[in-house]
Amino acid sequence: MEKPEGIQPTRRHFVKVVAAAAVAAQFGITYSGQAKANRGNLSARASAAPRVHTSFGSLKQIKAGVLNVGYAEAGPVDGRVVILLHGWPYDIHSYVDVAPLLAAKGYRVIVPYLRGHGTTRFLSSSTPRNAQQSVFALDLIALMDALKIERAILAGYDWGSRTADIVAALWPERCKALLSVTGYLITNPEANKLPSPPKEEWAWWYQYYFATERGELGLEKYRRDLARLVWKFNSPTWNFSEATFDRTAAAFNNPDYVSIVIDNYRWRLGLAKGDPGYNGIESRLAVGPVIAVPTITIDGEHDPFTPPGRGSIYRKKFSGKYEHRTLKVGHNVPQEAPQGFAQAVVDVDGF
Repeated sequence: MEKPEGIQPTRRHFVKVVAAAAVAAQFGITYSGQAKANRGNLSARASAAPRVHTSFGSLKQIKAGVLNVGYAEAGPVDGRVVILLHGWPYDIHSYVDVAPLLAAKGYRVIVPYLRGHGTTRFLSSSTPRNAQQSVFALDLIALMDALKIERAILAGYDWGSRTADIVAALWPERCKALLSVTGYLITNPEANKLPSPPKEEWAWWYQYYFATERGELGLEKYRRDLARLVWKFNSPTWNFSEATFDRTAAAFNNPDYVSIVIDNYRWRLGLAKGDPGYNGIESRLAVGPVIAVPTITIDGEHDPFTPPGRGSIYRKKFSGKYEHRTLKVGHNVPQEAPQGFAQAVVDVDGF
């Protein structure tokens, strides 16, 4: 899970919906926020389209940087490219219903497994299983290069939001537009050392658990049980099935899963030093670079990690054309509200 770094949100602050926004006719979802009046084919009628997809079908593999990346692809090969990035403890199936919606609109949709997940593998056993924030962004750039994609719409949540934010901030020429759940998630390690109020610290129990040898052993032994517990806490209104959970939990069998998860959370706490070779990039990120590409940010109203203020707490981090929306879901926004997420991708592409 993620929160804007250096921000002290109220952990259980649920954003109240104060105005009904337009509903996309082709996606059928309600959102609130700074809705545009001229959104074209939008309707004020709320509906919930059935979610019927359970698989991406055959996955692809490609060598990219230090990885052999596993990814799903949908849509025409000459379509405008959208790259969808998952978080933790989740996987590409967060987008199993989003991808077909975008493919039907003519987009080429790429959904990669992050390092340590699913069918993504390191090319060499000697490569450090590093999981500081910059390496995920470099993995994404390497994937785009391998697929000969110069520019793409980047969309994500949780770890995926942070990765998309970093590319949009440091390599804006590679990012046509950005869709970021929970807004600005670029980490400032120094700010991250500051304590939060006790109730907020309690919500981050697993982060401190992972800082211990016991936590590492616990993740190794109970990775499914831990993930299920996190899902239920993160998304209190999402009644996911065991089949839905099982499809994602299979991605945790990756041989590097535990190493990557542990290193990521220890690095955030300053307990893992990271690779000195990335110090230059991390220094640029530590100052909190402003993102200038067109952006839509989304919050989940029932996500316990959503900061208060309807996006205002990170608004100054986006200098380009911008809109914020709140959806009536929890943390795993694309899987809980695929129509709303897909509509936001289409909308930000039109900015």
